[in-house]
Amino acid sequence: MEKPVVLITGANGFIGSHIVDKMNQEGYHVRGLVRKSSDLSLLQGLNIELVYGDVTEPMSLEAAVKGANVVIHNAGLASDWGPLDQFMKINYGGTKNLAEAAEKAGVKRFVLLSSVAIHGFGTPDVMNENSPINTQGFHYSISKWEAEKWLMDFGKSSKMEVTAIRPGNVFGPKDHTFIENYLDILVKGQGGYVNGGQSKTCPTYVHNLTHGIALAASHHNAPGEAFIITDGLDINWKQFTEKLTTSLGIKNPSMSIPFGLGNFIAGNMERIYKIFNSKKAPLLTKYRMNNGGKAYYFSIDKAKNMLGFVPETDLDTAIQETVKWYKSKHSIQ
Repeated sequence: MEKPVVLITGANGFIGSHIVDKMNQEGYHVRGLVRKSSDLSLLQGLNIELVYGDVTEPMSLEAAVKGANVVIHNAGLASDWGPLDQFMKINYGGTKNLAEAAEKAGVKRFVLLSSVAIHGFGTPDVMNENSPINTQGFHYSISKWEAEKWLMDFGKSSKMEVTAIRPGNVFGPKDHTFIENYLDILVKGQGGYVNGGQSKTCPTYVHNLTHGIALAASHHNAPGEAFIITDGLDINWKQFTEKLTTSLGIKNPSMSIPFGLGNFIAGNMERIYKIFNSKKAPLLTKYRMNNGGKAYYFSIDKAKNMLGFVPETDLDTAIQETVKWYKSKHSIQ
């Protein structure tokens, strides 16, 4: 029997490579959309058919979606720095281009990776899918919400089923953006907290995320719905960080900065960097300060009730696996 075909965009990245692995386990023929300039090192050893294209170039997508049963749209610009038009071109425009090409090719289901960031930072109570949308002017959040909103409207008149996953702060092995940089800082003894690390956060182990994505790709309750996927924990930054330092066998951070002061400094840094049109983000940004210094945690009840989602990996195991990968990469005993 012929395997169903799943197309994964951004397959060569941290999350994308884990989705490739998961969908192989689920019995799909996995096809990955990558750019000609993409670093493919994270795909080594994985069973995948590569196709070349760019979500911002509609003509390059026809071959990628042809014959696909499911599309998992993971590619995007995930950053806290850059002009809004760049985020909109990639995250909003790329979603629109890919969904239209997928529908035309007869794809059955389209899964978009959105973000819990569309709900904003600082709500003291646990948030869910019905919580207000509050992008707070952050370019990443704006583009993700516009992409999700457009897709859900598109799905109402399309034969193609659409659904969205809103992940929390994703971490795990092969994470070269968030967790590797964070562990680098902790190992150097340069780590610190915002408001003592007391703000709630939303760790999302990558294997738990891919479990949720796989459910969204196949479950009959998924079409037309958005689902928050995190580890479902009530945990703050200090607790999360101390699990990392314990696993690494190093001291806990002792420094802390008040949110108001940190946000003021971040705002001034951003203004200076914008004056010089810097493509590199400043050390502190308002997005980073909000993520670390404002409450930011979510209920996963909807995914549990509608998809049967339960995080398969507990936090201690997730931390151990992540630190094991980090130590191996950096030759730490």
